[in-house]
Parts: sequence; C-alpha cells; structure tokens
Amino acid sequence: MTTTDVKGAESAGDPTANEAVGHAAGAAPVAAGEALEGADTTAAPELEEENLSLPGQEVSAAHAALNRGARLRSFEVADHAVPKSDIEEWRFTPLRRFSALFEDAATDDREGDPAVDYAVTVPEGAPEPSTLAPGQAPRGSVLVPEDLPTAIASARTEQALHLVAAKNAAYDAPFRVDITGRGADRRANAHLVIEAQESSSSIVVLNHTGSAQYAQDVEILVGDNAQMTVITVHDWDDDAVHIAQHHARVGRDARLKHVAVTLGGSAVRLNSIGEYAAPGGEIEKLGLYFSDEGQFFENRLFIDHSAPNCTSNVAYKGALQGKGARSVWVGDVLIRKEAEGTNTYELNRNLVLTEGARADSVPNLEIETGEIEGAGHAAATGRFDDEQLFYLRARGIPEIEARRLVVRGFFAEIIQQIDVPEVRERLSAAIEDELARSMN
Repeated sequence: MTTTDVKGAESAGDPTANEAVGHAAGAAPVAAGEALEGADTTAAPELEEENLSLPGQEVSAAHAALNRGARLRSFEVADHAVPKSDIEEWRFTPLRRFSALFEDAATDDREGDPAVDYAVTVPEGAPEPSTLAPGQAPRGSVLVPEDLPTAIASARTEQALHLVAAKNAAYDAPFRVDITGRGADRRANAHLVIEAQESSSSIVVLNHTGSAQYAQDVEILVGDNAQMTVITVHDWDDDAVHIAQHHARVGRDARLKHVAVTLGGSAVRLNSIGEYAAPGGEIEKLGLYFSDEGQFFENRLFIDHSAPNCTSNVAYKGALQGKGARSVWVGDVLIRKEAEGTNTYELNRNLVLTEGARADSVPNLEIETGEIEGAGHAAATGRFDDEQLFYLRARGIPEIEARRLVVRGFFAEIIQQIDVPEVRERLSAAIEDELARSMN
C-alpha cells in the first residue's frame, strides 16, 4: 500500500491544517504574509511554494533546477562558483554577511595564538583522537563539497580531526569537541571526521562559542547496526559568521540522530545531508533555533533515499524576535527509484514573537517510485495563540509568564529528545534568557 501525505507551505495560511499540527505548539494559524507583516523584506524573497514531483509527472524546468540529487560535488575549489543570489541554493542568503568565507584564505593561526581553539574529550575506553590528511580514508569517502566555502574548508585543512566509536563498543559519556573562536576578524577552516564502527553506540557533542569567520566540514560515517547521535550547538558571540556542511552516510540497520541547535552568531548557515549505504537505515534530524534582532540563521537539509526500506524523520522548530531577525529552513527529500519501502516525513514550525522578524520555510519532496510506505511534509509560521494566552491568564497566570509557558511548550518536543541532560538544561536556560530580554 502506498500513501503520500503532502502538506506544503500553503498550510501556513490554512487554519485547519495549522490547528492540527501547530496549535498545540502555540502557533496561532495565520497567513504567511500576515505573520511577516512589518518585517523588513528588502532583498528577502517571498515564501516559496512547495515543490513536489511524483512518478509519471513531467518535471518543470524550475523544479529541475532544484533537484538536489544532481547538484555538483567536487573537492576542487575552482569547480565552484562564487555564490550569487540568483542561484537557487543561495537565494535566501545575505551574501555580503558571508563574503569573507567565499575567499580562498588559510586559517589565521598565529604563533601561540590559534584562530580557533579545540578541546577534545573522549569517553573512557574510546580510541584517542587522531588526524587524517586529504585522501587518507575515511576522510573524503562521504563528504564531497557542494559549494565554494565547503571546498575551501576541505582544501585548507591539512589535518582533519578523526573521532572513532570502536566496533561493538557502547559509551556512557559523550565524545565532546569544544570549538572556541578567538576573534571575529579571524578566518578558520576545519574538517572533522566522526566514525561509528559496526554495532557501536555513541553520542558526539560539537559546541561552538566565541567569535570567528568559520568554514567547517563535518563528515559522519555510521557503520552497519551502529547507533550514533551528533549534537551541534552554535552559541557563538553576536559577531561570528559560520558556514558548515554536515554529510552523513548510514549503514545497514544503522541509526543516526542529528540535532542542530543555533542560538548565537551574526549569521550561521548549515547544510545538513543524510544518505543511506544499505537497507534498513534510519535518520532523524532535529533542529532548534532562536533568532534575535539582526541575526540570520539558515538550515538546509537533504535526505537522499537511495536504498530500500529506510526511514527518515525531520522536525525543526524556531522562534524569532526583534527587528531584522531572520530564519530560513529548506528541507529537501529525494526518494530515488530504487528506494522502495521508504517512509519519510519532515516538519518545520516557526513562532514569530515580535514585529519585524521573518521566517521562510520551504519543504521540497521528490518521489521517483510509487512503492513507498509514506511521504509527507508540513511547514507553517505563526504568532502567539491569543486563545491559549487567554486560557492561561484566566487561570491567574500573568501575561509575561503565560507567554513564556507557550514558548517553552513550543520547544519542548525538540529539547526532550536530546539525549544529553547537560545540553537539555543549557538549552532551556538559554531560551529563558532570550525570553527575559524580550518580555521584561
């Protein structure tokens, strides 16, 4: 039996659709245009309609340009053009803010003063961290750059950090990489290789703080029957700029949970890719972001279903407050002809807390076979639900506290699925700090 559940970007203005999937999260059903009223839309494209391709249908030229499976990948810097706003994958991005990362520049390390500090901690019994030169396996076996900043980061990183969860090992504590930038005017390039060997179980936390102009590649290999959680936290200072590509390959009957949290930085753009090496794989991608005045956060995802009987689930939630707060979420799912038995769903919800903030949400679904278990997506942007606020205030809860409760509930679904208590507590505290700034 084949079911195709398609709820696209137009549901942002459908009260019935929104109520079903967004009301409980505190997002009042509103039209996308209404939600963005008062926002600064200069050089900001309108919300794109969903893109859907089904078997047997003709594909328009516009949609063909969006085909993620056909995008150029190359390690050669010269093969990648400088990003322009008329290129689909960059059309939402404020290119001037990222321009320093389009320059083919070396890491600005100085004697005794690196551009970025790395503190690496591995759990007891795990192999010690090592490094990989370009061409030294498994570096480059999964991640091949899709854009100019990623290619520069690869070429300019002489030694990639390599973390390994050993075969059949299960670790009680997470691997941890604390990445601290040493200056907003200093360029840094990095390549990390994270490997979960067969039948292992592990958690990796990447924590980003300080300031830098940071181009980063993260390559994730999940072996057969392995389970891995990767949590990347972007809590940069307000002047940091960061572009990253995370690319994961999941083996037979393996499971990857990838969690992306963005709370700080001037501009942060994450391109997160997941693919399957064999049947039975599972990928879960969760995201949380909170954009303040002047901040730009962009999350682009691509799930490439190229093996049969695999599953994927995506859930990203964001809140925005302040003039010029921007977020972009683009979720691409490709179900190839050979990927029979696929089951996939993706969700994006945005809560606009103040005037002058803008969220763009674009789900794309391309299906090349009719023999699937299910495929669907939903995306919506909303404000506070007045009925929920009235309900809480009628029970004696002050308005400010009621608003906090709504936002806490909005993010709770994501936070509860983070496997590291320390990270959960930190995110809850960070959201409280954000709310305190706007509501007090």
